[in-house]
Amino acid sequence: MTGDLGKLGHDIVVDLFAQEGVDMTKNYDDCGLLLFDREGQDMHCGGSGCGCSASVLCGYLLRGMREKKWNTILFAPTGALLSPTSSYQGESIPGICHAVILSNERGKGAWS
Repeated sequence: MTGDLGKLGHDIVVDLFAQEGVDMTKNYDDCGLLLFDREGQDMHCGGSGCGCSASVLCGYLLRGMREKKWNTILFAPTGALLSPTSSYQGESIPGICHAVILSNERGKGAWS
């Protein structure tokens, strides 16, 4: 689960993993794609990575784990490190991502 890469970023992740022989289409989703109504809202490529990540984690993913819908989630919230100064200077916007494994099983991570 990524933070908010939006439809474009989601598709890029799926394509990059496919080039390495990994099928992400069954187990990968993006918080922004889950949070927004792509048909009814003019969201373009997404919203706030930290806002989407926090909302989906607290309101959807953790509930799903309590209900045993998922036992393990690789949660990789994404975000942009926006700076008005660098934007005004025409600089690129760096991104950030931390990967966290959430598991229902004590002492067992996804890669144990």
